[in-house]
Amino acid sequence: MKLILKSFVFFIIVFSITSCGEKKETDAYGNPVEEKTETSTKTSVDPLLAKGQELFEGKGTCIACHKTDVKVIGPSIKEIAKIYKEKNASIASFINEETGPIVDPIQYETMKTNFAITKAMTAEERKALEMYMMSFE
Repeated sequence: MKLILKSFVFFIIVFSITSCGEKKETDAYGNPVEEKTETSTKTSVDPLLAKGQELFEGKGTCIACHKTDVKVIGPSIKEIAKIYKEKNASIASFINEETGPIVDPIQYETMKTNFAITKAMTAEERKALEMYMMSFE
């Protein structure tokens, strides 16, 4: 009888300790449901900006020559954005070969090899790429 009583007391103590945590809401299947907050919707990234970053780092191969703060092969993204803003120019037009280089004309011949990639992009993709680059200051 003492063994049953001790086991029962032990079970109650363990149950009490484990149930004292924070209560989590669960769905119909017992899976935890995350709370939605207002701030998460306010800090969402513009899909066009995200697409621009994806193109810059992937299909566009821009990241091979352009880094955020430093000149590697081509000028830094910050330098490009600064000059294009000052001149009220369009990166999208440049990568479509509609306008000439305004940042580092010496590197123009090197950049020309990528125009096949950028010209194959849709107008929306070129705009997304421009939007991403112009987001740097």
